[in-house]
Amino acid sequence: MDWDNVRVFLAVARAGQFVAAAKRLRLDHATVSRRIAALEATVGAKLFDRRTTGAKLTSAGERFIGAAEQMESAFLHAQGEISGVDLELSGDVRIGAPDGFSTYYLTTALRDFAERHPGVRLQLMPLPQLTPLARREVDIVVGLDKPEAGRFVARKLTDYTLGIYASAAYLKRHGEPRDIEGLKAHRLIGYVEEHAFSTALSYVRELFDGAPTNFESASAVTQIEAVRAGVGLGVVHDFIARRFKDLVRVLSERSATRAYWLVTHEDTRGLGRIRAVADHLAQAVARDRGMFV
Repeated sequence: MDWDNVRVFLAVARAGQFVAAAKRLRLDHATVSRRIAALEATVGAKLFDRRTTGAKLTSAGERFIGAAEQMESAFLHAQGEISGVDLELSGDVRIGAPDGFSTYYLTTALRDFAERHPGVRLQLMPLPQLTPLARREVDIVVGLDKPEAGRFVARKLTDYTLGIYASAAYLKRHGEPRDIEGLKAHRLIGYVEEHAFSTALSYVRELFDGAPTNFESASAVTQIEAVRAGVGLGVVHDFIARRFKDLVRVLSERSATRAYWLVTHEDTRGLGRIRAVADHLAQAVARDRGMFV
């Protein structure tokens, strides 16, 4: 069985579309279709139902995907065994991380790595969940939770703290709350709850003592910019807030602590480029831990 055809099968199964899989693999749509047809001929079964909305696995495809992932694991393990002999790292490494951490820390922390290893293409994705890692949509996840199950390898990067902030201009116009009860007189900024990807994001409700928010965003960066724009009071990571002189912490006794976890998959953590990026991030955060807590 041709491994390249199996690799294309997995890409289509994970993307749910032939076009999206072709883009990820850097192949044209016709090549992807041809390889899937060749694989279907080999296994003697139709693997996908092609629909206007994408490609859905057939029952045969559902049964085949387990074997395909075992082949992928074996290939990746073999690649990891020999990658250590390569002095020059190359290839793509996708990192799924919260947008605030990516924007205000990772971009700087990865600068030295990018300069030392120009052959590695770093891709930051707003996917800090484990599902994309399990599906090989990302190679490394910086998440807010330690995985409790699955074939993942996790190490704690650091704790970090959060507080309630407002812009200096907002406080000049509306005054500063003196206690929790005083929060109710202000516009409060928070997450769109159904899009909160982790229970760790409950820090908004925790610090606001359950007071309702009336300006919400699924993006931490957007929330921060809303606070800076004077929309209202919001919960901001302290390490991010220190970057902006226009942000003022209020009700300083109210604080929350959370953690960042670095997670890789058992099958891919041994690949030279992925291991190198993960080690670089762990070392960078260890060096900078004072800024997070």
